[in-house]
Amino acid sequence: MVTSNISIINALLRITFGLTALAWATANMARRPSVSSFIIAMIAAMKVGEGMTRFCPITALFANYRRVQAMRIKDVKPIHPA
Repeated sequence: MVTSNISIINALLRITFGLTALAWATANMARRPSVSSFIIAMIAAMKVGEGMTRFCPITALFANYRRVQAMRIKDVKPIHPA
């Protein structure tokens, strides 16, 4: 099971702005279909999904990277010149 890694406020903001961007991209595609509107719609839908599940894969990636770096720093022995 995946644990949530974003707060409720962050999730609500992602849902709000994601739906706003999705509505804008859909209206824009109805007038003038283009690849950029389609990409914006996909990103907006992804943000809505992240808000609903309260899980962001990019945040998880950075948290994992920071954890690995902290473990590496902890394992490195200081070099003392003699």
